Amino acid sequence: MLRSITRSSSLGSTSLFFRFFRQFPRSYISRSSSATAGGNIRRVSTPEAAGRQLFLRRGLRFPSAASGSLNGQFSRLSLRAFATQPAPSYTELGQDEAEKLGFEKAREEFISECKSKAVLFRHKKTGCEVMSVSNDDENKVFGVVFRTPPKDSTGIPHILEHSVLCGSRKYPLKEPFVELLKGSLHTFLNAFTYPDRTCYPVASTNTKDFYNLVDVYLDAVFFPKCVDDVHTFQQEGWHYELNDPSEDISYKGVVFNEMKGVYSQPDNILGRITQQALCPENTYGVDSGGDPKDIPKLTFKEFKDFHRQYYHPSNARIWFYGDDDPVHRLRVLSEYLDMFDASQARESSKVIPQKLFSVPRRIVEKYPAGGDGDLKKKHMVCLNWLLSDKPLDLQTQLALGFLDHLMLGTPASPLRKIILESGLGEALVNSGVEDELLQPQFSVGLKGVSDDDVQKVEELIMNTLRKLADEGFDTDAVEASMNTIEFSLRENNTGSFPRGLSLMLQSIAKWIYDMDPFEPLKYEEPLKSLKARIAEEGSKAVFSPLIEEFILNNPHCVTIELQPDPEKASQEEVEEKNILEKVKASMTEEDLAELARATEELGLKQETPDPPEALKYVPNLNLSDISKEPTYVPTEVGDINGVKVLRHDLFTNDILYGEVVFDMGSIKPELLPLLPLFCQSLLEMGTQDLTFVQLNQLIGRKTGGISVYPFTSSVWGKNDPCSKIIVRGKSMVGRAEDLFNLMNCVLQEVRFTDQQRFKQFVSQSRAKMENRLRGSGQGIAAARMDAMLNVAGWMSEQMGGLSYLEFLQTLEQKVDQDWEGISSSLEEIRRSLLSRNGCIVNMTADGKSLTSTEKFVGKFLDLLPENPSGGLVTSVARLPLRNEAIVIPTQVNYVGKAGNIYSSGYQLDGSSYVISKHISNTWLWDRVRVSGGAYGGFCDFDSHSGVFSFLSYRDPNLLKTLEIYDGTGDFLRGLDVDEDTLTKAIIGTIGDVDSYQLPDAKGYSSLLRHLLNVTDEERQTRRGEILSTSLKDFKEFAEAVDSVKDKGVAVAVASQEDIDAGNKERSNFFEVKKAL
Repeated sequence: MLRSITRSSSLGSTSLFFRFFRQFPRSYISRSSSATAGGNIRRVSTPEAAGRQLFLRRGLRFPSAASGSLNGQFSRLSLRAFATQPAPSYTELGQDEAEKLGFEKAREEFISECKSKAVLFRHKKTGCEVMSVSNDDENKVFGVVFRTPPKDSTGIPHILEHSVLCGSRKYPLKEPFVELLKGSLHTFLNAFTYPDRTCYPVASTNTKDFYNLVDVYLDAVFFPKCVDDVHTFQQEGWHYELNDPSEDISYKGVVFNEMKGVYSQPDNILGRITQQALCPENTYGVDSGGDPKDIPKLTFKEFKDFHRQYYHPSNARIWFYGDDDPVHRLRVLSEYLDMFDASQARESSKVIPQKLFSVPRRIVEKYPAGGDGDLKKKHMVCLNWLLSDKPLDLQTQLALGFLDHLMLGTPASPLRKIILESGLGEALVNSGVEDELLQPQFSVGLKGVSDDDVQKVEELIMNTLRKLADEGFDTDAVEASMNTIEFSLRENNTGSFPRGLSLMLQSIAKWIYDMDPFEPLKYEEPLKSLKARIAEEGSKAVFSPLIEEFILNNPHCVTIELQPDPEKASQEEVEEKNILEKVKASMTEEDLAELARATEELGLKQETPDPPEALKYVPNLNLSDISKEPTYVPTEVGDINGVKVLRHDLFTNDILYGEVVFDMGSIKPELLPLLPLFCQSLLEMGTQDLTFVQLNQLIGRKTGGISVYPFTSSVWGKNDPCSKIIVRGKSMVGRAEDLFNLMNCVLQEVRFTDQQRFKQFVSQSRAKMENRLRGSGQGIAAARMDAMLNVAGWMSEQMGGLSYLEFLQTLEQKVDQDWEGISSSLEEIRRSLLSRNGCIVNMTADGKSLTSTEKFVGKFLDLLPENPSGGLVTSVARLPLRNEAIVIPTQVNYVGKAGNIYSSGYQLDGSSYVISKHISNTWLWDRVRVSGGAYGGFCDFDSHSGVFSFLSYRDPNLLKTLEIYDGTGDFLRGLDVDEDTLTKAIIGTIGDVDSYQLPDAKGYSSLLRHLLNVTDEERQTRRGEILSTSLKDFKEFAEAVDSVKDKGVAVAVASQEDIDAGNKERSNFFEVKKAL
């Protein structure tokens, strides 16, 4: 299962040094299941996200504290990552040792910013370059990167990225990648396709496991089976499918359907048009991911030739990072690289810069839109600049990054604030600096624009930029931006994303263009120089010339207007159907019979499992490599002024992480949909003494961020859900008093009086939900099913599902009609929440810092009311049980089915985690993805509620997928797994349970376990059950899965055409709701 990400407005603050605030490239495709729509993941309501998928299983691991469960200040910047100590003492890797292995040492430096020794080697025979970064980080990272510039939009780089992981010389089975997903302790396993390069990274904390992953990946990229196997090309790329000569021909292929999903999302369409319009004359003028209209033009010969041309050591950059032996790294590489001679790939793959335009350009395109609502108000407009005809120097890039953050990085940033407050649109789109490709670009866009206001938006953007150039930035804004950046660099926090991979992607952004791979890792001197310039010359002298030179006086500007077209999706379907009808008409009876035979042959191959002897080729760990005990987080439970306090004594580099938890039990059910907007209002409205801009800047100057969001989950063994509001903050320990003072200010002093800002919040939230419905329909379907099956699910869906979207659609008018009533409801929520009674404080830092912080916590708690207003509200609400189809304009579907297996008598056992992961990685992967052509298919068991759910992602099918779900029980009953397969499934599950966590995540996970009554004793019990899982457990679980087939509910987010066909085949199977 894979994904494609397009930059959004919340990710605007990116530059060379801030790139990993975002962590992922703007336009990449990735291969891993767990990275996207699936992979044994669980939904817990966190900010604006009922149905958000996080790892949260009974007695197992919890979401990373930096993994996206944060909003407000936290969501504005994810964080760069660095190691904390020098490398362990391995034998020094000298020039002689390297020479013996075929390498020469080109350069060596100690990078103080990441406390690592970095050595650049060059393989003498092929010219392959290797960065070997050594430190004490146990989360080891390897990556091999090829420059892969496409010449057209047939998607060759993307299809090849999928295909090379489908078997290789040493690992001749169908998909070694999936076997690694099943049975590795990996902390990262994926592959990315950029517009001009393809990356294959892995990570693990277990050295044996790490080198297993490295070997599989090296063999995959250099010696893949796919170049000799047309079936892999057909499966991952595209093929004609015909089950019977009398039926219609269709297109199938994983990448083909993935990109159909991408091209169904307006934000993605805008991002792709932007890139291609800014660089029409080089490789960026085409889509490396593939345009569904062009993918079927790709031939198997072109596919093979592309691999032969670019997947060569001469065109590779290889990265190692962590605490493993640097000599062993080169030893492993030499075995592969020595088999090759030098080639011209490095020269032939060079990206030619786009020449700058002499005059601006304008493009008008259409995007598929639903027929409901006022389409005149659904336009999108975006202004885009290519900033230079060559890569920029480090100082300029750093300054542009700060400028980007100043203009767009927070709700208080002037460009962002002025555009949104204009009322000309709903939300920013495709906005910010993008510097991961050869030439940097800057974009500012707005969606939800009236057709009459398109010109006004363009004028507003240009006038605001002119004003910023003329007047400069507020001193407090510059200080807040500087503190935010410096705090993030000090914190070194990448959440669950490996630190070494952050560094690799950062380095490769220069290295891939034959520039210095060390330079992007060293920020201290350029940062010091920039601060000195600002201090000496003033910020206006630093930033205004940048706005003038790169934006206002830059003729290489492309204005893009996207217009809604309710007919576009159906027209494209008709066009595709017409093409296929012509293909069929051109075939003889013999041709059709041969195509039907080939379809059957491919299907048979896809559904035939690898023989046991083939599976043995993939290196595995043993159960003896696995600890029998879970990882424990030091937790001391005490109290301050009568309020329960959890303390976690962990080294955090002098940073304090704090959470304050309030109970939602007194909030009336009808107020639940207001909660996400209440949380946003706390952070983005002002007080009596501070405007929201001043408050926002104060938080940026004094802390690392404050966040407020709802959290809901079922609790195992209890009828009542856990429903909380969590306030999260972080600061340097020396700023702890400021942190808790600002938390108090946000909670108690913010006034709900700004009607126009609140109306903006509603419009922005609606736009986000509509985008989520198009791009992550599986989350909407999951939330909807949860809402039918348990109270916690219903609460979550009210705050982040389809019900929430419907609430937002009516609230926009209500803000004008009854603002006084809405403001009053927001105050009622505050009165119902804020109370010392039932409050919990969670703190993570070293012991001395925790002790010194207690007095500030006590002062904060003393300012809280003793009890909430209003009594305890008990809710038993659920959505009615029914099969539901949610209509959106899309070329692919999201199909779900779920049921509560506790209601059918299932008793929780840790083996259920092993079984559900195995179902996802075998039955559903093979049937929904490989054979069915969906981007992904997976199942999930929420052991807190008992809900077992199936979901698919970017799926060309609907009823066929539901039939596969219903066949799961029979699959389990017929299963015959050997000891190796069982061991692999167990180890893979333990890998999920023991996922790598940074200190803040450990403290936060401990808090969630406390809230959900998950004890260390129970964690030990579940771990024992996982480790002792047997084939008998699989067989017995079939009965539980059958209860989903017999008593479950189905929800699909799909096109009108597919829903109509489904209801025709199964008479009125779905109740239909139109969403967009």
